[in-house]
Amino acid sequence: MKEKRLVMYMHAGSGNHGCEAIVNSTCHMIKEKPVLLSYYGGEDKKYSLRELCDIRGEKSFADHKLAHICYYLYRKLTGDEESFIRYRYGKTFREDIPLAISIGGDNYCYDNMRKDLRLANQAFVRKGTRTVLLGCSIEPELIKKPEIVADLMKYHTIIARESITFEALQRMVAQQQAGLKGLRSCDRARYNVPKVYCFPDPAFTLQKKELPLPSGFQEGNTVGINISPMIQDNEESAGITMKNYRALIRYIVENTGLQIALIPHVVWDRNDDRRPIHELYEQFKGTGRVLELPDGTCEELKGYIARCRMFIGARTHATIAAYSSLVPTLVVGYSVKARGIARDLFGTEKNYVLPVQLLRKEEDLTEAFRWLAAKEEAIRSQLAAKMPAYKEAAMQTGKEVDHLWEECSQQQRI
Repeated sequence: MKEKRLVMYMHAGSGNHGCEAIVNSTCHMIKEKPVLLSYYGGEDKKYSLRELCDIRGEKSFADHKLAHICYYLYRKLTGDEESFIRYRYGKTFREDIPLAISIGGDNYCYDNMRKDLRLANQAFVRKGTRTVLLGCSIEPELIKKPEIVADLMKYHTIIARESITFEALQRMVAQQQAGLKGLRSCDRARYNVPKVYCFPDPAFTLQKKELPLPSGFQEGNTVGINISPMIQDNEESAGITMKNYRALIRYIVENTGLQIALIPHVVWDRNDDRRPIHELYEQFKGTGRVLELPDGTCEELKGYIARCRMFIGARTHATIAAYSSLVPTLVVGYSVKARGIARDLFGTEKNYVLPVQLLRKEEDLTEAFRWLAAKEEAIRSQLAAKMPAYKEAAMQTGKEVDHLWEECSQQQRI
């Protein structure tokens, strides 16, 4: 009898410490040790996941050109698009998998990921596996597209991490159910309708690891700053993001007694926070007030962020590390995830999220920071009042996964 495996898939690798944080925190919530299918398995073994999961690197066609040609020809002849997914997941796909969890995040917001998301979901469902889309943020306009609706409706369960996505998913499900009302009950039974929940991102419960602070990092008197190439790619005025960050650092150095820690949260070669961070550090290192933090695990980076007085962040999970540590935070955002999380925490995203697309003047970020600094204590108090219940709600993700795992296992025993 085959061993039953709980699988996590569509994980991009721990070089993105937000991806690492979602898997890490989810693994700490659930009873079953999962198989983690990762496109960059070596990254996961380097950071915090090596003891938490059975890490299996996906097969890459880039490393097997002949296999790529063979599968391409096979797909052309048969139309079997899912064959690429079966190849990538290798022996795991041949195992007994009652439940498979798609590591949601904002995967659906990227054009280049949606086809793989659809094919993987479809392949698992065809195999008889229940699929869960976990901790997701999806732009509401995307949820209106027929091909995305058709994909989302195949999941057994969808867990949104903020209310904007949740409300859009609820509308989607209601519309689909309305379309089924005219069918006979036996015909309706052939159509899947996913269960939809809204629980905060699992990473709100991420544990922190406090390493010794580097020279110049004054606990409780340091502003943490994170910048990413991703927000630079979404700016509407070329170079405006870096101009704003330079102006902000200059303002802090000249008008406050605060130290500044530049903190990376994604370190992929193709999308590395350390590049713009190092550029800023080189410009301001002579002040003696700015330091550049090294890479670390998601838990170690949270340990640094938690000891900041305030935080300005572009990466979602860097800001989640700050929020969950009661650090007043300004998000330099570009998508639904930043707006939705801020709205759920504070009732509004206004002043808490500065969309990079709205940067016009190089003082825009500085003005937003001045508002944050003026409201610092009130925001910290608000986070302190909100966070215990918010973290408890985040734990519901683990309870739902455990429930589904037990339900799947029981059904297979019957």
